[in-house]
Amino acid sequence: MFLSALELRNIIESSFLPRRCQCSLSPELKMTVRVYADGVTDTLELLRTDIDARHLNSCREIHELIAGLRTDLAHHPVVTEHRQVAGKAR
Repeated sequence: MFLSALELRNIIESSFLPRRCQCSLSPELKMTVRVYADGVTDTLELLRTDIDARHLNSCREIHELIAGLRTDLAHHPVVTEHRQVAGKAR
């Protein structure tokens, strides 16, 4: 990863505003992303787990992850799915 975990979380979380988004990163660099209906409620709209953050080494890869999450949010909300990024199985 070329960004710190804090920078990566900030980029991803802010990309879903005005919705509330929470990212967490394990010591093994597996990311979990939760997107809520709005900034106030705890209504979960999207949950993705086991995202391999080791492959987020460029702006393009981060953008592809965010675009994929937005697509999932629009088409398959609240479905837990294990996914990898950057040309890997999704």
